[in-house]
Amino acid sequence: MLGQAAQCQRELALTEAQLSRVDDCDPCAELVSAAQFSRLAGSCYLSLGQYRRAEQQLTETAEALRDGRKSRSIVLGNLTLALIRQGEVSAATATLGTAIEELERTRGGGGLNIVFGAVRELRPWHRKPEVQEVQDRLFALMTSR
Repeated sequence: MLGQAAQCQRELALTEAQLSRVDDCDPCAELVSAAQFSRLAGSCYLSLGQYRRAEQQLTETAEALRDGRKSRSIVLGNLTLALIRQGEVSAATATLGTAIEELERTRGGGGLNIVFGAVRELRPWHRKPEVQEVQDRLFALMTSR
């Protein structure tokens, strides 16, 4: 968040080392999942403007979170942002569609904020049919709440 890539890398390395020390005897072991580090790293790279690295981390995380967690919509929303910022509008709208599907199922509030942010970033392409489609789906989600 401070834009300091080197410091971020050091902190990510420390975090990864700390998470690797968690074992079944740890009272908080159930709070740690393999996808947490990739989710964190992907968000950091997104904030740093390292969109390809963010895309890689977030894609892996989205695959790992197919178990129905609410956090998957957050990961997919961040992945959408990484794709938009690389100019990959078609891939971004496809990912955004999946994020909206997750929100329809889980109603995760954090994901909703990120998805709305992604839709705002798609404004320059608002005339493209795939962008109009995800906008319509998001509006339909909001009216069905």
